[in-house]
Amino acid sequence: MAGGTVSRTAHFALHRLVLDANSAAAAVNPIASSGPDSLPSVQGSQALFAVHEVWLGAMVPKRWAKRSVTRHLLRRQIYAVAQDFAAQLPPNGAYVVRLRAAFDPKRFVSASSEPLRQAVRSELQQLFGYAVRKLGGAGPAAAANLAAPGVLA
Repeated sequence: MAGGTVSRTAHFALHRLVLDANSAAAAVNPIASSGPDSLPSVQGSQALFAVHEVWLGAMVPKRWAKRSVTRHLLRRQIYAVAQDFAAQLPPNGAYVVRLRAAFDPKRFVSASSEPLRQAVRSELQQLFGYAVRKLGGAGPAAAANLAAPGVLA
């Protein structure tokens, strides 16, 4: 999150850290030997998942999503939407999607309801759509992705 915020919506924020070639190679190719002298002098960036040459992480705090069912639903939606947009994002970056506000429990009574899934998915598509436009990704493909109805995970 130290790299800065790329885009925001009402409930989510997308952070990006630009990785240089050396730190990305160190994260992908760890040192095979062991012992006290085997540690690298500089620690490379560590990301959670690589999706199409883009490193992605999801941060869904208990503060904003109290139930485990809701947190897992949000993470699955984040990874599903990110996979749709990964080819359009610049490849030399590590991204973190952060939940920054709770969804209204009065409006979404069930933690895994279909209306909540649709609301989360549409907001995540907006979030990644803003990021693609801001970072100079593929314009027409990004617009097509926003309009395409995806499979809800």
